[in-house]
Amino acid sequence: MIRRYPASILSLFSSFWAHRQLVWQLTKRDVIGRYRGSLLGIAWSFFNPILMLGVYTFVFSVVFPSRWTGEGQSSKVDFAIILFSGMIVHGLFSECVNRAPGLVLANTNYVKRVVFPLEILPWVAMGSALFHAMVSLIVLVSAFFLSNRYVPWTALLFPLIIAPLVLVTMGLAWFLAATGVFVRDIGQTTAVITSVLLFLSPVFFPSSNLPQKYKVLMWISPLTFIIEQGRNVLIWGALPDWSGWTIYCVVSVLVAWLGFWWFQRTRRGFADVV
Repeated sequence: MIRRYPASILSLFSSFWAHRQLVWQLTKRDVIGRYRGSLLGIAWSFFNPILMLGVYTFVFSVVFPSRWTGEGQSSKVDFAIILFSGMIVHGLFSECVNRAPGLVLANTNYVKRVVFPLEILPWVAMGSALFHAMVSLIVLVSAFFLSNRYVPWTALLFPLIIAPLVLVTMGLAWFLAATGVFVRDIGQTTAVITSVLLFLSPVFFPSSNLPQKYKVLMWISPLTFIIEQGRNVLIWGALPDWSGWTIYCVVSVLVAWLGFWWFQRTRRGFADVV
């Protein structure tokens, strides 16, 4: 008898809720394991974003003095902070997407266990990425406060802005994790695509700087809307575009479900390949 795994939208969320404790434990092990053996341990998760923000500040205030046009920011570190906010969003997305093709292959011992919920592996990768994004966000908010002596209250809305991106990323992660079992080259492709998205998204420049005929290329990126709305709430103190956010949420649920459906429909063949 061939076992069928539930692949409905409801099962997408119910599976996570039913195994939330296991996801939590595996995420902790993943984060801690990344720094195991180093002298500073998990403290590196704080030092890395601090170091990167320091490098950005030096480069864009001393080596290449820059301003984010059209927003009236004047502090030397403001450009680095604005850039860093975009890097946080891109980093969250790229970490999950780049790890996804190898998730099942890196956990072949779980594939043979019929009772193990393989569909939670992308949630573990997402949990680890969210942890590092949260640490980077703390560094960013602290730097913004030290530079400007205030933090806009709208920064509290940032988790709400990120939520639909999490679902989009999960959908892609489920799709890539399943496909990566059968097509091993896909891991090389994702690294190229995420690198391209870094420059097709408004990370290093505002979207308003692009000529109109090229803006369509930027809006192809799933990161563009989230980066711009994230900066609105974190830095400019503006409310999000709620209509655009609602549309993004609907699309994100659809993408997440399609990726989950593909994973559940193909997982029966994992054991034959790994």
